[in-house]
Amino acid sequence: MKLCLNSESNSLQEEKMEVSSKQNITTQKASSKKGGLRTMPFIIANQTFEKVASFGHLANMILYLILDYNMDSATGAIVLFQWSAISNLTTIIGAFLSDSFLGRFRVIAYRSISSLLGMSVLWLTAILPQARPPPCKHNKGGENKCVSPSSAQLALIFSAFVLMSVGAGGIRPCSLAFGADQFNQLVQVDDLKVKKRSVKILQTFFNWYYVSVGISVMLAVTVMVYIQNAKGWVVDFGIPVVLMLFSSTMFFLGSPLYIKMKAKSSLLTGFAQVIVATWRNRHLSLPVPPLESDGWHHHKASKLTVPTDNLRFLNKACIIRNPLKDLDSDGLAMDPWSLCTITQVEELKALIKVLPIWSTGIPVAVTLNQHTFGMLQAKTMDRRFFMSKFKIPPASFSVFGILSMTATVVFYVQVLVPLLSKFTKRKRGLSLKERMGIGIAISCLATAVSAIVERKRWNEAIREGLSNYPADAVVLNLSAMWLVPQHCLAGIAEAFNFIGQIEFYYSNFLRPCLAVQCLFWHLEWV
Repeated sequence: MKLCLNSESNSLQEEKMEVSSKQNITTQKASSKKGGLRTMPFIIANQTFEKVASFGHLANMILYLILDYNMDSATGAIVLFQWSAISNLTTIIGAFLSDSFLGRFRVIAYRSISSLLGMSVLWLTAILPQARPPPCKHNKGGENKCVSPSSAQLALIFSAFVLMSVGAGGIRPCSLAFGADQFNQLVQVDDLKVKKRSVKILQTFFNWYYVSVGISVMLAVTVMVYIQNAKGWVVDFGIPVVLMLFSSTMFFLGSPLYIKMKAKSSLLTGFAQVIVATWRNRHLSLPVPPLESDGWHHHKASKLTVPTDNLRFLNKACIIRNPLKDLDSDGLAMDPWSLCTITQVEELKALIKVLPIWSTGIPVAVTLNQHTFGMLQAKTMDRRFFMSKFKIPPASFSVFGILSMTATVVFYVQVLVPLLSKFTKRKRGLSLKERMGIGIAISCLATAVSAIVERKRWNEAIREGLSNYPADAVVLNLSAMWLVPQHCLAGIAEAFNFIGQIEFYYSNFLRPCLAVQCLFWHLEWV
C-alpha cells in the first residue's frame, strides 16, 4: 500500500511539475512577445521626429517673431528664452508624473498629442493673416512704422508655445527611460550568457538613441532651416506638423509590443519625505556612538546599513524609535513621511553635495545658449560659404558648434586620454573637476571672441552708414565666417564641461538616472 501511495504521490508531483513548467513556458513566451529590439524603431522614431520638429522651430523662430510679429530683437529673444526655460521646467513635472502617477507610456502618449496640437496652432498663425499684425512700413530715413500684435494674436502664438512645452516635458525625460524598460526584463535574467547578450543589446539601443538625437538636431539646423528660407513659413511650420503626426502614429502603432511599467515612487517625493521626516524628528538626539545597522531603517537587500557622517542632521529621518510602531510586518515604514530609508537620506545628501559644482555650470549654460543673438548676427553679414554662391542660412551656423563638440569628444577619448593618462596616472586622463574647469575657461574665451566679432560687425555697420537701419534690411560687407570661431569654441566648451558634469553626477549619485535629472535642472535655469 505504501509503495502504491508513494508511486501515486510521485506521479501527482510529476504532473504538478509538468503543469508548472508549462505555465512558466507560456508566461515566458507571453513576456517574450513584448519589449526587446522590436520596439526600438517605434521609440527612436518618436524621439527623432519630435526633436527635428522642435529644434527646427527653435532655430529660426526669432526671425518669425521679428518679421511677422513686429517684435524687436530683445523682446523676441526674451520670449524664446522663456519658452526654452518652460520647456525644460516641464521635463521635471513630466518625470514626476510618470514616476508617481501615470507611468512613462501614458505621459509620452499624452505629451505627443500636446506637441502635435501646439505645432498645429503655430502652423495656423502662419496660414491665417488675421493671426499676425500687418507688416512694418519702412521710411526712407530707415525708421519703421510697426503695429504691435494684439492680445488675441499674442495669446494664440503663446498657446502654441505652451502646448509644445508641455509636450516636450513629457517626451524628453521619459523616452530614453521608456526605451530602457523594454530591455530590463532581459537584463535581469539569471542566465549569465543571456544577461551579457541583453546588456549588449541595451548598449546598442543607447548608442542608436543618441545617434538619432544627434542626427535629428543636425537635420533641424540645416535641412529644416534651409526649407524655412526657401519656401516660407507656411511650408516650414507645416512640415513639423507632418513629422510630429508621423512620430505620434509610430509610437501608438508599437503600443501592443511595449512593456508598460507601472508608476512607482518618485525621486522628488523621496527627497520631500526626507526633509519632512527630519523636521518631525528634529527633537531626537543622534546616538553617540552611532547605532548599529538594526537601529537604522533600511531594506533587507540594501547595501547601506548605516548612514554616513556627512550632513548628520539628516540622519534623524531614518532612526527607528520603536520597531513595533514604526515598521509593518514586511519591514517597511508605517509612515514614510516620518521614517525614511538610509538610501533616501544618502540620495538627498549626494544632491546637496553636488549643488556647488552644479551651480558653476549655470553661467556656462547661459553663455552657450545665446543662439538667437548669433543667428541675428549672421542675418546681417555676408553668408556666402568662402566666397561661393551658396549662402548658409543664419540659423545653420550653430552646426559648427555641434560638429566641433563631436570632434572634440572623439579627439579627447581617442587621443588626449591615452596621452594624459601617462602623465597624470589616471584612467580618465584628467579629473572630472579639471575637465569641467577647462570647459568653463573655454566658454569664457568663446564669449571674449564673440564680443570681439560683434565689435567688428558694429564698426563695419557704422563705417557703411547702416547702423540705424533695421537688422532685417541690412547686409554688411563682412563675411559671416567670422562667427565660426565662437561657435567652435562653444562646442569645445560644451564637450568638456557638460559631458564632464554628466560623468561627475554618475560617480556621485546612488542612482545614475539622477544625473540626467540634474542635467534637466541645469537647462531649466537657461
